[in-house]
Amino acid sequence: MSKERRQKTILNIIANSNISTQQQLQKKLKDYGFAATQATISRDIKELSLIKTVSADGIYKYDIPSNIRDKGKSPLELLKTIFNEAVVSVSFAINIVVIKCNAGMAQAVCAKLDSADFESVVGTIAGDDTIFVVLKSESFAIEFVGLLNSYLIG
Repeated sequence: MSKERRQKTILNIIANSNISTQQQLQKKLKDYGFAATQATISRDIKELSLIKTVSADGIYKYDIPSNIRDKGKSPLELLKTIFNEAVVSVSFAINIVVIKCNAGMAQAVCAKLDSADFESVVGTIAGDDTIFVVLKSESFAIEFVGLLNSYLIG
């Protein structure tokens, strides 16, 4: 079965079920006839920019960010959307910007950040809840932090 069909199935599962772990998603996919490894599921989650939100009962679960529902937006608009949903804070030290995210969201935010293709950004690296962005200079970092903080406000 194709990657596209598997990812559409993942979106359907996430939209209709409370899935809080990759293992739960893997089991549900198997119910739909997809034999996917944990690594494949992890890549799909990143590519689909799935986020974790808190359900009504206080448990974290995967969710579909509004940017997936709003196809046709520019990379910058998609970044603004996921940024507002997933980022906790933005700060910097010299020419390195540190972006703190909700647990499990850094890679999805980083992927959207990379696709926005900022000229002043030298490179990015993301962990589970933190992104490091290296900029060409401290002045670019100051400007970049201001821009990113504006995404948190509006």
